[in-house]
Amino acid sequence: MASESERVVVVGVDDSAHSYHALETALDLFFTPFKSNPQFKLVIIHARPTATSVLGFAGPGTVDIIPMVEQDLNKTAELVKKKCTDVCSAKSVEISSTEVIEGDPRNIMLEAAERHHASVLVLGSHGYGAVKRVFLGSVSDYLAHHAHCSVMIVKKPKAPKQTSTDKQ
Repeated sequence: MASESERVVVVGVDDSAHSYHALETALDLFFTPFKSNPQFKLVIIHARPTATSVLGFAGPGTVDIIPMVEQDLNKTAELVKKKCTDVCSAKSVEISSTEVIEGDPRNIMLEAAERHHASVLVLGSHGYGAVKRVFLGSVSDYLAHHAHCSVMIVKKPKAPKQTSTDKQ
């Protein structure tokens, strides 16, 4: 946990290109320019879904599948942690804390920002349209309205479309 004088950047990551882009953006803005004299501590949070939320249904045979889903979710969490470590190492940035917490990403990220007294909470945007946000819910939208710190939502740039002259 950070003291009042320490400034903390909390970055939420899942196993998406959007969250890794947000991590790289946070490193470029808050850490890389200050390598010799870091201004912030970096905390990375991975909100791991529960096996039952991934399955989304309950019925005969579900109990047999849960251990396999748990194993896959744990493997994914380890890969996310490793990728974050690799990204930070490549930019010579030290991670103060990496946490994997099971549950709803909205609650996990909100609690992590409060627990670490975050100055900034950084999240990637999946770029869902209005209809998908209504049905799936937007973690970044929720946190932008409920977090008690600055929230930076990073959009991954779209790849440029190839024109007929580019293809030749």
